[in-house]
Amino acid sequence: MMELLFENGSVFTAGMQRSRAASVLVRDGVIVAVGEAGELRSRAGEGGRAVTRVDVGGGLVLPGFQDAHVHPLPAGIEMLQCDLSEAVSAAHALELVGAYAAAHPATDGPGSWILGGGWTMDHFAGGAPTREALDAVTGGRPAVLLSRDHHSAWANSTALALAGITASTPDPADGLLERSADGTPSGTLHEGAMTLLDGVKPVPDAALARAGLLAAQEHLLSLGITGWQDALVGSGLGFVDAFPVYRSAVESGELRARVTAALWWERSEGASQIDRLVARRDEAEALGQPALFLADTVKMMLDGIVENRTASIHGHYGVHPPSSGIDFIDPAALGGYVAALDARGLSVHFHALGDRAVTQALDALQGLRAGGGRASARRHQLAHLQLVDPADIPRFAAVGAIANLQAFWARTDEQLLELCLPFLPAHALSRTYPFGRLARAGAALAFGSDWPVSTADPLAAVHVAVNRTGFDAAPEPLGGMVDALDLATALAGFTAGSAHANGRGSTTGRLAPGYLADLAVVDRDLFELPSDALGEARVTATYVGGAPA
Repeated sequence: MMELLFENGSVFTAGMQRSRAASVLVRDGVIVAVGEAGELRSRAGEGGRAVTRVDVGGGLVLPGFQDAHVHPLPAGIEMLQCDLSEAVSAAHALELVGAYAAAHPATDGPGSWILGGGWTMDHFAGGAPTREALDAVTGGRPAVLLSRDHHSAWANSTALALAGITASTPDPADGLLERSADGTPSGTLHEGAMTLLDGVKPVPDAALARAGLLAAQEHLLSLGITGWQDALVGSGLGFVDAFPVYRSAVESGELRARVTAALWWERSEGASQIDRLVARRDEAEALGQPALFLADTVKMMLDGIVENRTASIHGHYGVHPPSSGIDFIDPAALGGYVAALDARGLSVHFHALGDRAVTQALDALQGLRAGGGRASARRHQLAHLQLVDPADIPRFAAVGAIANLQAFWARTDEQLLELCLPFLPAHALSRTYPFGRLARAGAALAFGSDWPVSTADPLAAVHVAVNRTGFDAAPEPLGGMVDALDLATALAGFTAGSAHANGRGSTTGRLAPGYLADLAVVDRDLFELPSDALGEARVTATYVGGAPA
């Protein structure tokens, strides 16, 4: 039997208001005790067990962070393809594409395509890069690059021609094509319009998908993230289906983090897909590794994003003709779908970014309870919550819905200033990312990054949650400090809160005897730092089941 003794530091877990000096004793991958250093030293090594002492060096021991909304497979694949995530301008993005094209010459096979992503909408006029700009650096090779948020794709003329996308191509019901004055597609495809490239644009093969998952896993573990909820497992938004990749990683022993798969709901298919989703859940269970891989959640995407006017909002965008966004799933049918999934033991993970989409999700959960179901018996959750009607804030607790927060977005960056607020109704700022009000109203909080949309670093997200600014945003807190979270609430949300959202709250997410030793060690005690320095802290070590990651 092996033991670890973490000493010379502080600890924090959900339920504490701040850190305290303490040690942590781990035996065979499970936390045995959290307490005073001298007491735990006397208990360590009982029965002649070998003890490894871990000097925290004045830092902080936390339960491992868990990301409740992330896309590791596409993020990892993009890291290995034409990665534009570091671009600081449109010109820089094009420079990176040109450099990638030069370093990866055309071949006779699928490699002749230039694929990747990570471009940022606010770098381009109207949030829409053009095919002509991409043509200039791709040398006639077909190219498709996904936006950082994966709600849009940037295609060059060759790719559009291969897909047969022309001025006569209609916009699909759940998406749109940016067009020139004469109706010719200008190079940016939003939401469902990206599916027009299906069957033409190559999909990653098994080797690239495996490499992408493993690259993403290493990155997430390095940030102290010991588990996550993959928020789109299936073939949607141009993503490669991650399910067989995870299954293979479980079988080979290469999956080290704890993963919950949110299975993709095909919004054009309806209730006929539920048997297939249940079969996938059962296939995951049959792997016999529930501590590593679950698939008991369904991802339902109710709307899009504000930047391309597809987020479903109360009121209208300031554009012509008037628009209030797109409801990707018929609101009249939504309650029935949710009830059917709940009855089959599946939780629902809603993408609900606009305030009308939030209302629709809460209505569905309220209807579930009214019909005799128990919404709180599952882990139903609403992700993103960029806009929330004030009347809906207390409804989260009332229907047992988890507020799945992407806290890093709650700051006044260029994208919010240029592509969101100018086009939203006048009341929008007061409804933007109301995290503090949700917490005070008793909503259960979980945290996710939505990486590769934004950084996967939990400490960066915690910094923004507490300060409502940072990382090249305007210095003034977004909406003032009414929706700022205190540090203890933010850390609890990113550990115990996300563990609950991921279906692992009874075994992970807390520093307590009997819990798995999934731990993150931070180089300093966050509670001793000024709030504007939280983002400077770094994770120095990660443990999964007591093993260094």
